[in-house]
Amino acid sequence: MERLDLQEYSTHIDLALEAKELAEAGGSGPIPGILSDFSEDNGIKVTRLEVQNELGSKAIGKMPGHYVTFEVPDLRRGDTSLQDRVATALAQEFGSFLQRIGIDKKANVLIVGLGNWNVTPDALGPLVVENVMVTRHYFELMPDQVAPGYRSVSAVAPGVLGITGIESSEIVQGIVERSKPDIIIAIDALASKALERVNTTIQIADTGIHPGSGIGNKRRGLTKEILGVPVIAIGVPTVVYASTIVNNSIDLVREHLKRHTSNTNFGLLDSVDEQERLQLVREALGPLGHDLLVTPKEIDQFIEDIANIIASGLNAGLHEAVDSSNVAAYTH
Repeated sequence: MERLDLQEYSTHIDLALEAKELAEAGGSGPIPGILSDFSEDNGIKVTRLEVQNELGSKAIGKMPGHYVTFEVPDLRRGDTSLQDRVATALAQEFGSFLQRIGIDKKANVLIVGLGNWNVTPDALGPLVVENVMVTRHYFELMPDQVAPGYRSVSAVAPGVLGITGIESSEIVQGIVERSKPDIIIAIDALASKALERVNTTIQIADTGIHPGSGIGNKRRGLTKEILGVPVIAIGVPTVVYASTIVNNSIDLVREHLKRHTSNTNFGLLDSVDEQERLQLVREALGPLGHDLLVTPKEIDQFIEDIANIIASGLNAGLHEAVDSSNVAAYTH
């Protein structure tokens, strides 16, 4: 069976894990050029993917690099102890990312919170920036008074093109030229193709980020090639396409009917694969207007919680003086 080429759909699949799942849907076995590892610890599922070469990149529509995905279904319950454990796991994994790309413990860090603070599901980046511990001004103004265990960290939320009239990448490039960080951490909201991953998933990648990629925008990104320094991207899916909801609902209804009736013949729905059916749904929704982006009604509380989780993980991952015992003192 011919492997599905995801390049056409890459702008609509932000999570590397979902892109891999879609590429494997044909049932032709492991994808050449892709290494994967899965682990689970007390409700926190971690999948590590490595896209090794162009063959793997073409197969799943993602740049060569490392991708780590945290899946925590119970995050929706608002369990604070679970949130603390996720923040700790995130800090550990982030530390591994820094070591992998050779970032020194004293390296200067710039955190970029992408997104629109006026739109709740897109406010993740700015909210993380509000909660991370920034220290660069201390190193600039009073370096002899900075306690051991901290590094120089600066943060900015550059806004979106519709507010500033300037591409986020251009703003960040100007900041990089002046402040000269050794690494950039970019945080952005994503879109998912699976309902169960909205509000429950965190992805870390060392391949950079493209603002608005989750909603199909093709614009200047934040990458090492453009900015001249390594870029680690952290993203959380906060929205899902209406067509995805309809497509997933068809599967749920079909499985429900199979459990409760003897009729297992669903005609056309059984004769087309998932991607073809999704395209059919989009065509049906087209005359009604745009393919809406949908977010859960609890998004206000969730976006606050997940921003604190990511900020806590970054604070602990970047500063040796911050650990699980005192990390809550550095966020609000």
